[in-house]
Amino acid sequence: MSPITVVEGRRLSLTNLDKVLYPGTGTTKGEVLHYCTTTADALLPHLHDRPVSFLRYPDGPDGQRFFTKNVPPGAPSWVKSCEVPHSRSGPARQVLLQDLASLVWAANLVVELHTPQWTCGAPGMADRLVFDLDPGAPATVVECCAAARWLRDRLAADGLFAYVKTSGSKGLHLVVPVEPTPADRTTAYARTLAVEAGAALGDLVTHKMTRALRPGKVFVDFSQNAAAKTTATVYTLRARATPTVSTPVTWDEVAGCTEPGQLTFLFDEIAGRRERYGDLHAPLLSPARARPVPRGDRRPV
Repeated sequence: MSPITVVEGRRLSLTNLDKVLYPGTGTTKGEVLHYCTTTADALLPHLHDRPVSFLRYPDGPDGQRFFTKNVPPGAPSWVKSCEVPHSRSGPARQVLLQDLASLVWAANLVVELHTPQWTCGAPGMADRLVFDLDPGAPATVVECCAAARWLRDRLAADGLFAYVKTSGSKGLHLVVPVEPTPADRTTAYARTLAVEAGAALGDLVTHKMTRALRPGKVFVDFSQNAAAKTTATVYTLRARATPTVSTPVTWDEVAGCTEPGQLTFLFDEIAGRRERYGDLHAPLLSPARARPVPRGDRRPV
């Protein structure tokens, strides 16, 4: 019989807590749930009012994985949701993880958490701008760091603040707080900077998705700014060989990275990092840090 727990007054059935999800580290589902509950105070504010898409991997990263945007069957009635427009299929309802009970319910499904750059109150009006830096082997996160620093400085020239985190996979994410802006404009601006990065760092960077162009280079993916796209949420566990986390890092760590292991963080390292640094992405939650997005065709001063 599955154990029943009460979280903030909500009864939850937690299943298969001893199941090993990450064989390489022996990490169990119970440990994953513990991570989510102990990180909730940092994670939940970044999820607030953002419709969540789930990458589910109930049998671990080596098992079946499937992406879902709709509210999963059997979701408790108290789990909040919002209507999200979709250009092809019409509006759909997606989950909102607004509280600890909802987060624990989602974690019990074994999921990566992905969110758009806008909130449910203003679909398609981005309040964040993102760059996903994806290295093509033999390039690694070390090369991503060089591209990230160039983009940080370029954004600063336009008065924008960039915050950086590991993707939890191979690369880095740059996240920028912006004043609410239509997603097509944030995408156009991000594309302009990606093209500029390719011109300035031609041997290192490409803005083109064509895989034949990407070996040995960092792909600066600006497309996740599109209204229909999502990005792995800060602090989410990833469906990788080991329980890696999309982890906020400092710019000093980026500047000092000389090998990939320096910017790879497992779930049991996050509490210590938060104790040392706090939530490095907390400024993203402050409207005071948001700045207007320049037009997509603007050039550096």
